[in-house]
Amino acid sequence: MSEKLKELAIGDMAVVTGYTGSNRSYRQKLLSMGLTPGARLSVTRVAPLGDPVEIRVRGFALSLRKGEADALDIRKVE
Repeated sequence: MSEKLKELAIGDMAVVTGYTGSNRSYRQKLLSMGLTPGARLSVTRVAPLGDPVEIRVRGFALSLRKGEADALDIRKVE
């Protein structure tokens, strides 16, 4: 079952499973930032109004806005 990044709480971990309906150039941008299928990420911070979300992926911090984060399909892991 795929989930969205906005459904995760601080400290939750997930694996990227794919992308949804994002245009090709934006998908390429996500790939270049290290968000490839199978990449593990964790939520480190969420702004007070929920936008942006900071995640940790491949050893670096990355902030994504809601629209950007919605392009990712993820699966929560324990």
